[in-house]
Amino acid sequence: MKLATGSKGLNGNIRVPGDKSISHRSIIFGSIAKGQTIVQDILRGEDVLSTIRVFRDLGVSIVDDGEVIRIQGRGFHGLSAPENPLDMGNSGTSMRLISGVLAGQDFAATMIGDDSLSKRPMDRIAQPLRQMGVVLAGQGERDLPPLTIQGNPQLQSISYRLPVASAQVKSALLFAALQADGQSTIIEKEKTRDHTEDMIRQFGGQIDVDGKTITIQGGQEFTAQTVVVPGDISSAAFWLVAGLIVPNSRIVLENVGMNQTRTGILDVIVQMGGQVTIENQDDLAKSATLVVETSSLTSTVIKGELIPRLIDELPIIALLATQANGQTIIADAEELRVKETDRIQVVADSLNAMGATVQPTPDGMVITGPTPLHGAQLATYGDHRIGMMAAIAALLVQDGDVYLDRAEAINTSYPSFFNDLEALQDA
Repeated sequence: MKLATGSKGLNGNIRVPGDKSISHRSIIFGSIAKGQTIVQDILRGEDVLSTIRVFRDLGVSIVDDGEVIRIQGRGFHGLSAPENPLDMGNSGTSMRLISGVLAGQDFAATMIGDDSLSKRPMDRIAQPLRQMGVVLAGQGERDLPPLTIQGNPQLQSISYRLPVASAQVKSALLFAALQADGQSTIIEKEKTRDHTEDMIRQFGGQIDVDGKTITIQGGQEFTAQTVVVPGDISSAAFWLVAGLIVPNSRIVLENVGMNQTRTGILDVIVQMGGQVTIENQDDLAKSATLVVETSSLTSTVIKGELIPRLIDELPIIALLATQANGQTIIADAEELRVKETDRIQVVADSLNAMGATVQPTPDGMVITGPTPLHGAQLATYGDHRIGMMAAIAALLVQDGDVYLDRAEAINTSYPSFFNDLEALQDA
């Protein structure tokens, strides 16, 4: 696919798709609650559609009329053994979180995925789930998919210190702990996104969070709810960066999720001198309107407890850093190496191919800017965030063309991405 280059400015209003993390969890909680859950403004990207398909295969009635999704929940113990392997597509979130749900069932299930997902290690969930009494069989030492889980209705509670800062691993253990006998304690390495904790409360459950220590009692049941999904700040991030680095730009992003465990990119923008304002903040819905304008940027250091709050935004933040004055350092982000791709290496290779100066490190990158970008032949490698980063980078190119292989990967999280880009360029 040939990407648009040489943008003269991006202007207009965008309403980004629903938050992917919340969309996944709304389907899961609706399925394991009792009664009819209604979900509004859900993301209909391929990853979330995989979660929907899996729960239908587990016997849950999920009806999408194009406006809202209605889920007839069956409770934790009402799921049915699937007739075929559960296909997670490209969605690591689906595989990890649903593993926790399957952990306490009285049947076995095999989870499969596409070529990319089949290379992503599942040992980080497999090891603690085995401690709880679950029998899991993956491929090789790191439990690559396909992953077979023999559920255990007599799950043991667990006290577990997470070796990595991962909301997906934490959530898998929470779903398992909710089905276990007794009280479980999970201690985070760093605070990560807390959508699962929020939804446990929303669906009538109880959970105690004290700093990085989470305590939860097994044997809980949930009651159906109405869920309104805010816009995904990870999707908004591409327009935030575009608005900052494309000359003569001003972009208004409406209904963006503002959960404080997800807003690290806003902190980075402020650190770098970017012009971003927050309007119409809704504390109850945890959403707001963000307005961003072309800015002069300076380098910064991104590490430590900030990393889990922007882990998915680091590819586009790397592009932002190529246009900032000085040397930006990203550290403590080794989790990027086990995403849809090795995002550290792929981001460095892609931006360097366009003329940037990005040095990959074992746990991050060192980026020197500002650098002009030129045409190149790029690939998503099946990773949606790499594809969208490339499309925003191409807007800065004045010399040469930019081609992107496997651009369809963007449909994973943002099916209307190129339509929105065209609307901003035409405004």
